Amino acid sequence: MAIMDPIKPQILSVRIIPNVDSGLAQKLKLRPDQRSLGLITCTIDDALYVSIDEGTKMADVEVVYAKSFYAGSAHASGPLSGEIIAIFAGPDPAEVRAALAATRTYAENEAWFYAADESGSNAFFAHTISRTGSYLSGLAGIAGGKPLAYLIACPLEATFGLDAALKAADVEMKVWFEPPSETNFSGGLLTGSQSACKAACDAFREAVIDVANNPIVL
Repeated sequence: MAIMDPIKPQILSVRIIPNVDSGLAQKLKLRPDQRSLGLITCTIDDALYVSIDEGTKMADVEVVYAKSFYAGSAHASGPLSGEIIAIFAGPDPAEVRAALAATRTYAENEAWFYAADESGSNAFFAHTISRTGSYLSGLAGIAGGKPLAYLIACPLEATFGLDAALKAADVEMKVWFEPPSETNFSGGLLTGSQSACKAACDAFREAVIDVANNPIVL
């Protein structure tokens, strides 16, 4: 593997519940119009987080549950668990199916980690979202449709990279994923113009790669 080689997520399982049981609906705090669910698991959590946001832009759905699993895919509870489960709720199976299809397409074609070193054991996620959907805009506390830089790496690399990203562009950090997260990574969500978010991603990437390949600098 070479530096900047993609590390792609794999969708592991997908199911639709056309008419959810009232007891489960109550626990998920669904509205009366949210009758159908879409469930999905994936090998990489951050890839799925940005992909389910894409799903909210392509269908009349809401992300009602999305959680990473402790210690990541390498310690998954089963072969189809991966690193995350997410649940869409919508008015009918067709809307949920459209959201799941858009999520899968985006994860497989857009939302990738990249190798920060030649072993591929040090990886990062620096993804520019030109227009947020309802999920990430709610998470970041910004208006829907605003740009976002989604930045994730190992703890020290992420901290060093976030500082570089904030200094390189006119962006504001709306969320800090302080270490350790469930998967022991770190990062943040930064907002600004689309060009500023891209510049922040570029600076983050360069900083993370620098640390990965020159770890001790005094």
